[in-house]
Amino acid sequence: MSLPRLDNRTARRLFLDRHALLEAPTGPAKGEALLDLVHRLGFVQIDSVSTVERAHHMILHARRTAYRPPALARLLERDRTLFEHWTHDAAAIPMDFLPHWRLRFARSQERLEERWRTWRREGYQEEFGNVIARIRDHGPCRSDHFADRATGKTGEGWWDWHPSKTALEFLWRCGTLAVCRREGFRKVYDLAENVYPDCDHPLDEAATIHWACTAALDRLGFATSGELAAFFALISPAEAKAWCADALARGEIEEIEVEGADGRPRRHIARPGTVETAATLPPPPGMIRVLSPFDPALRDRKRAERLFGFDYRIEIFVPAEQRKYGYYVFPLLEGDRLVGRIDMSADRASGVLSVTALWPEPGIRFATTRLARLDAALERTARLAGAERVSFSEGWLRQV
Repeated sequence: MSLPRLDNRTARRLFLDRHALLEAPTGPAKGEALLDLVHRLGFVQIDSVSTVERAHHMILHARRTAYRPPALARLLERDRTLFEHWTHDAAAIPMDFLPHWRLRFARSQERLEERWRTWRREGYQEEFGNVIARIRDHGPCRSDHFADRATGKTGEGWWDWHPSKTALEFLWRCGTLAVCRREGFRKVYDLAENVYPDCDHPLDEAATIHWACTAALDRLGFATSGELAAFFALISPAEAKAWCADALARGEIEEIEVEGADGRPRRHIARPGTVETAATLPPPPGMIRVLSPFDPALRDRKRAERLFGFDYRIEIFVPAEQRKYGYYVFPLLEGDRLVGRIDMSADRASGVLSVTALWPEPGIRFATTRLARLDAALERTARLAGAERVSFSEGWLRQV
């Protein structure tokens, strides 16, 4: 018997719908409405690069153009309806999900005790009591409030982790400490009981594995077992694979075929009825959105390439003379297609968003209508970045 099948365009629309990119980016973007959006996405990746604006702000702005950065800070720092921790990277996560992060806390302790014994700086375990006492007696602190006892340095470098800094990170990742806010993008640590709500239930690994798989599948629409495991990075690929086998046997999921951008069908799992539901989705608005390189729709580079034929690589760590595009290039989404990538930066002092280059995808031309859509997208992005106007370098449009 043949499997239910999603053609490529329908698959893209389903995927974008689950990532809140199929509807117009309108509506409220703070308080409960913003929290609902983060719930829908599952989490929002936090990143420090602010070439235009930091990734977490661009992710939310692409979906709600009324969004401004203070709204996310309020949910994290005042309302405590989000918390900062790790998925595949640092992220803002709904506080409702915290009970499942206890599995990460437990597994992180075992893994990091082995890894950091040699990979970081010796002596960090002896600092646990010191940093906890400092926070208990004097309140939340940053890593630069401590100094390396041997050198006196506070460890400002990206990898210059003195023992106290390493202890802070270890205790945060294992759930003893929590990040209560950021100051100049530096983490401020507090005791977990001052930030997280009480949780008296014992850790149930099976329940968290089930939650991680179902929550990921609901946010992806269709997936492989490996993609389920990678979504929150809470469980192992083997655990996700075993869950899929059991869920198939119970009839909770089904196998379907999903056509890639190359026309090839590949097997995935989905909720029963997903193919029928996807067929009813409306077309997306015909606008262009500037996406962060860390947008959840692009986080899985292989999936983005399969679905959209879009091969993307961050070139921050590539020597300038070897870069194909640029230091930090933003993908452009038009409707349900990725149509190009743009190199630009915001100079807040002068109030200018400067566009260096735009590379259309193969077969895409930026003629009058598409250029007008791009101008509108850049004006929206400029307002988010605090810029008053957009400027273009000579030869910026690299038409092929």
